[in-house]
Amino acid sequence: MSVADLAARTPVTRDRTVDFLRAASILTVVVGHWLIVVLWWDGGVIRATNAIGITRGLWLATWALQVMPIFFFVGGFSNLISYESARRKGQTRWAFVRRRMWRLLKPSLLFLGIWGVVQIGLHLADVGAARPPLLPGAETTTLLRGMDFPPATIPFGPLWFLVVYLVVVIIAPVTVALHRRFRWNVIWVMLAGAVAADLLGFGVDSLFRWANVVFVLLLPHQFGHFLADGTLDRLSRRIYWAMVVGGLAGLLVLTNPPLFELAGDVRFDWFPGIGYYPKSLLGTEGELVSNAYPPTLCYLLAGIWTIGAAMLLRPRLQRWLERPRPWRFTIGVNAVIMTLFLWHMTAFLLAIFTLWPLGIGQQHETGVRFWLEKVPYLALSGAYLAGIVVIFGRFERPKPA
Repeated sequence: MSVADLAARTPVTRDRTVDFLRAASILTVVVGHWLIVVLWWDGGVIRATNAIGITRGLWLATWALQVMPIFFFVGGFSNLISYESARRKGQTRWAFVRRRMWRLLKPSLLFLGIWGVVQIGLHLADVGAARPPLLPGAETTTLLRGMDFPPATIPFGPLWFLVVYLVVVIIAPVTVALHRRFRWNVIWVMLAGAVAADLLGFGVDSLFRWANVVFVLLLPHQFGHFLADGTLDRLSRRIYWAMVVGGLAGLLVLTNPPLFELAGDVRFDWFPGIGYYPKSLLGTEGELVSNAYPPTLCYLLAGIWTIGAAMLLRPRLQRWLERPRPWRFTIGVNAVIMTLFLWHMTAFLLAIFTLWPLGIGQQHETGVRFWLEKVPYLALSGAYLAGIVVIFGRFERPKPA
C-alpha cells in the first residue's frame, strides 16, 4: 500500500500530532548525529567525538533539540492505546508485548545480521585495526574491526536506545496498570525519586544515579499515558506554560553557579571541575559528569519543558496536519521510522568512505570550514539513507490485513 493510500485511509479519530512528533523526533536525531560528529581516522579505526563539547555555546542546541523525552512521551501514548486495543480483542499481556517487541526486533535483527556479516568479512580479510575486547578478561577476543568500542555513534550508536525502549515495551502493561490505579501519584513519585537519585548519586555513591534511568526516562512515558486517555487535553494552557517556564528556569538554576555556591567547595566534589550541572544535555568527551549517561534532573527538566511546548503547539499542529502534503510526509516517515533510526549512521559511514579521501570532513576544529563541509556530508548521507530505506524499509512495514 502506498503512502498516499495510507494517508487517504486515515480515520478522523487518529491523533496526527503524535505521529508527527514521533517522526520529527527521529529526523532530529538523524540530522543531529550527522551534524555534531567530529571525525578521526586513527590507524585503521574510525573514531568520532562530539562537536558540542568543543564548540562554545553549542550546548544551547541540546536544550531545544534533546528529543528523546518526546519520543518516550509519544511511546507512552502508543503503548496505552495499543494495550487497551489488545485487551478489548481478548489478547493476553504477553501477546501484546510480543507483537510490540517484534515490530522493534524485526528491522533490528536484520541490521545486526548484516553488520555481523560485514564484521566477519573484515576479520577474515584482516581489514581495519582490531579493537579491545567487549568484556574485561577476554583479551584474546576482539569484537569489532575498524571502529572504536563502545561505538558511540558510528554505526551502532542507536542500539543503546533500542535496548532501553525494549524494556519500556516489556513493562508497558505495568506502567498502564499504575497509571489506571494511582494516576498523578505515579508522576509525583517519579519526580521525588529523580531528586533523591541525584542527591544520593552525587552526595553518597554514584551508583544511585542509575536509578534515574527509571525515574527520568519513564516520566515522559507516563505523561504519554495521560495524553492517551485525554487527561492532558483537558488541562489549562496555563499548566503547559508553567511546564515550559518551570523546566527552562530549572535548567538555568541547575547549570549555573549561584545555587551551588551556597554549598561551598564541596560542590566540586559533586561536579568535578565546574561545581554545578553541565549545560549540555548530551554526554561529551570533555565533561566529567554527563546529564545523559545516566540521565539527571536536567534531563528530566528538558522533558518537562518540551512536553509542555508540544502541548501548546498541539492544536496548530493538528490543523496543519489536516493538509495532505504534511500528513503524507508524516505517514511516510513513520512507515520506515526504525529503518531510518537504525541505519542513519551506516549511511553516514558510507559518506565518510566517499568524502574522506577527497579531504572533506578532516577538520578537528569546529570553525567555518568544519560547518561548510557538513553540507556535502548531509546531502550524501541523505542520499545513501534514501537508498537503504528503499532496500530495507519493506522489512519494517506490517503486512496488510
